[in-house]
Amino acid sequence: MNTSLSSQEFQLFQRYIEEQCGIRILNEKAYLIESRLSKFLIQFGLDSFEELYWLLSQQSQKNLAEKIIDAMTTNETLWFREQTPWKIMEQKLLPEYIQALRQESCDKIRIWSAACASGQEPYSIAMCLDHYLVEHHIQDITLDHFEILATDISHTVLRMAKMGKYDNISMARGLSKEYRDRYFEQKGRIWTLDKHIKERVQFKQFNLQESFLFLGKFDLIFFRYVAIYFSDLFRTEVVHKITAALKDKGVLIWGNSEVFLNYQDDYEAENYDSANFYRLRSGDA
Repeated sequence: MNTSLSSQEFQLFQRYIEEQCGIRILNEKAYLIESRLSKFLIQFGLDSFEELYWLLSQQSQKNLAEKIIDAMTTNETLWFREQTPWKIMEQKLLPEYIQALRQESCDKIRIWSAACASGQEPYSIAMCLDHYLVEHHIQDITLDHFEILATDISHTVLRMAKMGKYDNISMARGLSKEYRDRYFEQKGRIWTLDKHIKERVQFKQFNLQESFLFLGKFDLIFFRYVAIYFSDLFRTEVVHKITAALKDKGVLIWGNSEVFLNYQDDYEAENYDSANFYRLRSGDA
């Protein structure tokens, strides 16, 4: 068995992965393919990555294709990642949404967490909503007025997310004691999310290469630290589809350290607490 990845084999998998999910593996990251996919050589008794590639090409290997993409997906996540998105939600957006609901300008606020990994971001959104309503003694608006969709290409992390169970290491990454004690129950080393919060999030396996039309329109989209893994062409395509998936004056939130280029035609950049968020220009939806 040859577990070293040749230049030709790298190019085969580089092209395959980009075609399947838009992720662009840079040349200097060839080691990722070698380290993450070598287990499949052992599993199938193959002698080279080239044999693995040709096995992938068989129509009967759909499950293997999903496992390959699953292995190549980066699932870095934590609770309430960065502080500014949550301040933007609580201090800028939620007052707007509650006013719109009260005025019956809409009957539901729809939020999408794209590339949600093991669920920390969408659950953070649900906890943020609940905390705001409770702290402001709001009773006429409830979590039923909000719909949270969380998607990811990986079946594995979605199974984990749907369980709403996390270990001590996961819990220590970004979650305050206040939120931990309010929304989780500990049994041994496992923390289980409150059912009231868990049921607020709808999880769905979704490849961003697919059409967004059946997802519907959203008031708010979290698309943070996802586009950095895409080729320039695919990034442009996805942003175009996200723009079409936003409601009039809908909001797009990127990661604080990400650069959102050429947005001016479709979005107004609004700054809050040294971070930008992007609001769709009226009439562009």
